[in-house]
Amino acid sequence: MQLAVFGGTFDPPHNGHLALCLYARELLNIERLVISVSNNPLKDNPLCPDRERVKMAELLADTINRTGSIAEVCNWEISRGSPSYTIDLVEYLDDVYSDPDILLLIGEDNYRNFMQWKSWEELIGRCSFAVFGRGEDSEGPSGLEERYEQKFQHVRFKLPLSSTEIRQRIVSGEDCSDRIPSTIWRYIVENHLYR
Repeated sequence: MQLAVFGGTFDPPHNGHLALCLYARELLNIERLVISVSNNPLKDNPLCPDRERVKMAELLADTINRTGSIAEVCNWEISRGSPSYTIDLVEYLDDVYSDPDILLLIGEDNYRNFMQWKSWEELIGRCSFAVFGRGEDSEGPSGLEERYEQKFQHVRFKLPLSSTEIRQRIVSGEDCSDRIPSTIWRYIVENHLYR
């Protein structure tokens, strides 16, 4: 089974996340998409509680599944109560899905920092990667492409949205309904998130 994994803090999920997932489904011939909500040790702590981020990720999956049931949400990383490492998630998914072919969907920023990831060489042995870049040449860590060229495929993807910027706009009282899927925006408004 070709299992795509898209991890993040999803604080909040936005139209860039939605577009990336839909694009990946059409381009990469994946059978299942796991949206894994995490606490990234390389980023600041999320503003929303875990349960709210999981709920918003579920709404993202529901939106994706309107055009074909493929996506599901995994809260295993945050349920552990400790920092999230992708290698641990991969081991967990190997057990759950009986040794799937795992494709990690990552952004260009994560690709640049890839060699800071825990057990990154083991990850390369166990997974392949789709790197969603801004359209320019993606500059990765020095020597990574030469050594592991067949493990990385680059996808041109230019949709400059940022959860950090969106949070700041919401805090200042702006309407972000054009940046966030409608069900998620409604959930944010109704539950007074980021206020």
